[in-house]
Amino acid sequence: MPDPVTRPRRLLLVVDAPSLLHRNHHARAHTQLRDRSGRPAWALHGMLRQIIEAIERFAPDAVIFGLDDRTSSVRADHYPAYKSGRAEKDAALVDQLDRTGAFLDALGLATLTPPGLEADDVSASGARWARDHGWDCVIVTSDRDAFAHISDHTRVLRLITGGIDGSPLLTPERLVSMYGVAAEHYLAFAALRGDPSDNLPGVAGIGEKTAALLLTLAGSMDTVWADIEHDDGRTLAATLDSWSVETGTRRMGSTIVRRLAAPGARERYEFNVRMMSGRDDLDLGLTPDVPGTPGLLPLDLGRISRVVGYLNVEATTTLAVRVLSTDPGSAALR
Repeated sequence: MPDPVTRPRRLLLVVDAPSLLHRNHHARAHTQLRDRSGRPAWALHGMLRQIIEAIERFAPDAVIFGLDDRTSSVRADHYPAYKSGRAEKDAALVDQLDRTGAFLDALGLATLTPPGLEADDVSASGARWARDHGWDCVIVTSDRDAFAHISDHTRVLRLITGGIDGSPLLTPERLVSMYGVAAEHYLAFAALRGDPSDNLPGVAGIGEKTAALLLTLAGSMDTVWADIEHDDGRTLAATLDSWSVETGTRRMGSTIVRRLAAPGARERYEFNVRMMSGRDDLDLGLTPDVPGTPGLLPLDLGRISRVVGYLNVEATTTLAVRVLSTDPGSAALR
């Protein structure tokens, strides 16, 4: 990542807005904060406050917010059970989700609601855009899905309890140390494990530890499936058993191979890969060489005062004016 003084590469901050809004809704509903029109604003305010803090921390050159298309879903069309079983959203949260795009647009920050898609797809496209344009990228989210985009040029700030400063900033090295899986294998790891929150079962009998071990020892699921298909998984079983001998654990090679070779196992894995893969070819609409276009920092001082002020929290307006009206280059030199 770039040196904070020389800043040889510019930085794109990609925000998974729905995940932050959901998290702040549940964390801040007790405040019952209202904007100047009397509408619920605690989730909006919490998200904005966190992003201002993230901007102050990372001094990005541009910021884009990914939003979900709440009217249609290509994934649900393909798999009607997608995300089924989730509790119905609170009306106050729905109201704030529906207003977020207009609020951020009014502030001068870039937003993208891809038709039929989700904020996760904007995160994937943001990571690719940064790579293709020679930028670095930080994805801000509370979800694990973005881990698949971690690379030498993309980090993920996963918001958990503790806010911006107390949340882990995941690099390829830190992802391995925390989850035991390399970034380039995370999608395969997730597809094997499944995702109950999206109602996507994993491969039967393959949990997180086994999935991480498989990918570490075999190198890729292509290698795993090829060995199962052409040699009944003998090489894979031997590799797993050799690892068990070295570590003094019970041999599981034949059991794991049997689970992977079970009817429907590969189909389940490949289905999950298709469902979990983020679209990385979206047009983000970013024009970094055109000053003043949406998403570029600094923002217009009048807009900051007027739009953030509408949330009716003077301390946040003051912070926003100081951070969002500062040139990122000068902020990085502080």
